Formats: sequence, C-alpha cells, structure tokens
Amino acid sequence: MTPFASARMYSWSPSLTAAWQRLLAWVSARSAVPLAVLDKADPFPLDEIWRRDDMGCVFMCGYPWAMRRDPPHLLAAPVPAPARYGGRPVYFTDFVVRDDSPYTRLEDTFGGVLAYSTEHSHSGYNAARFHLLAYRTPARPTFYRQLVGPLIRQTPVIEAVIEGRADVGPVDGYALDLLHRHGDARAKRVRVVATTVAAPSAPLVASPMVDEAARERLTGALLEAHTAPEIAATLDELLLARFARVTPADLDVFLERARAAEAAGYAKLA
Repeated sequence: MTPFASARMYSWSPSLTAAWQRLLAWVSARSAVPLAVLDKADPFPLDEIWRRDDMGCVFMCGYPWAMRRDPPHLLAAPVPAPARYGGRPVYFTDFVVRDDSPYTRLEDTFGGVLAYSTEHSHSGYNAARFHLLAYRTPARPTFYRQLVGPLIRQTPVIEAVIEGRADVGPVDGYALDLLHRHGDARAKRVRVVATTVAAPSAPLVASPMVDEAARERLTGALLEAHTAPEIAATLDELLLARFARVTPADLDVFLERARAAEAAGYAKLA
C-alpha cells in the first residue's frame, strides 16, 4: 500500500488545493518516498483522513493529535511567513465578525450567537474556550445566548457569520491569512475582532506503516523546502517561510489549555 499525503486541513479553496498538491508532490520526489497525493479539498471530512492507517505526510490538528492514545509520528510543522508569526512554527485563532457589523471588540459580541466547527478542533473550539476564560466572572459564567454548531468544518463558520446566522466565530488564523492571499471573496467579508495567544502549528504526520528511514527522509525534505528554488513560488503562495522539527512535548500545550478550561468549570463554549 502506498501511503498518502494530504493538506486537506488547509485546502480551503481550489487554488490552495492546487498549491498544496504541488508542495506535497515535491516532498515525495525530494524524499524518494512514494506518496499518493490525495485530491481532496474542503469539504472532505478531516476525521476520516486522520483515522486512516496509511498516512504518509498529512496535516493534522495538534489538539486531536495530543488526545490520541496512539498518535501518528510527527514529521515537521510549518512556519508561516507573515510577520505576526514571528518566524515560529505557531498559529493563532482569529474571532471573525461580518465586515459591516457594528462590533469592534470581542466583548461586543457577548450575548449574541457564536458559530463553531467541532469540539475536538483547537482553532475552532479549544483556543476560543481558553481565550474566553479571561472574561469569565461569577456573574458572567457564559457569553453567548446561542451556539451554531457543530458545523464540522471552519469555512461554514465563516459563511454563517457572513450570512448573519452567527455574530462571531473562531477560525484558524493561518487559514484565514491563506484565504486573503488567494483573494477569496469570503475573507474580504469578515473582520477580525480578537486573536488568541499562539499555539503550535498543525504538524505533518505519518502512520506507523511508514518506516523510520522514510519518515526521516520526509522530514529532511520538509526542512529543506525553503532552500529549493523550484518550490519557492509555491511556498510564497502558501505563506510558508520554512518547516521546523516538532516533538510530542511541543503539543502538550493543547491539553494544558483544555484542562485549564475544564478546571475553571468552562468545559463547553457558551
């Protein structure tokens, strides 16, 4: 069985899907590890991908990775190029509202409607819950009169905000930056009113069926990508400065933030 590669997690538009496929095909060739590059974009379900045992080079959210008893092997993590990432393998969650809404601060949306993707998403749920902890008081244990979700994916969260079915929604900031880079109309119709603290970037992972030598070659190709002229334009399209090594300890923060919210009695967004 040939392992597969997928950037479905960040394939939020046709042009993004094409760019990720070019990068993953290059990684396969550079590493001499045969990979079947999955031609799957939004809305193909991520859970279905992450349950497979033939992952060769696949983006996976760090929160469900950390919750797994048998997590796949870590290869590398992206370092986004925009200045706000500070040259680190991190990302943020952005709270978005409709561009013509009256909201200027996250607090303005309290009492309204919040859309979310799924509870096992860090960017779409766990990060938002941890961020909102700072606003909780005995008199205000919750914030929203209604939740719209789970919408499973994050593009429907953006669409719910645009269509007025929700006042605000948390989305992956790197993915939102990618939509802006690719001129996606949806990105132009929302505005960011708050941003969370940084979290480790979603890593690329491989299943145990990929042997250690092949995994190291894949990691090597990812770490060398920013030095290869033939892939430079694609990295620019994907707002990637480079890739960096990642360890299991780097991803402990996801569980720490989940436990902080649960310990404070804020297990569910509301």
